[in-house]
Amino acid sequence: MAAAAERRSEWPLTLCAAVGLTGLVVMTFYDWRNGVVVFAGSVLLAGLLRAALSDDAAGLLHVRGRMFDTALLLGVGAAILLLGLIVPN
Repeated sequence: MAAAAERRSEWPLTLCAAVGLTGLVVMTFYDWRNGVVVFAGSVLLAGLLRAALSDDAAGLLHVRGRMFDTALLLGVGAAILLLGLIVPN
């Protein structure tokens, strides 16, 4: 029973990893800029989920404190997005 509850608590990480993997596939096989935007969206999604969910519900998105995790993920996601948009082709 505990293993099933533990597996269910990892849905935020699984969702963010799936979106990030989609971004990497788009970046590799289609347009690199769109892939970077999707990948940055996955990091921003992780930051928003970390801010919204409790420590238990966040699962492996919970590394440090909520404020630190949220600030780091949102900052890195914004930096990736900004660099993906301003770098010329």
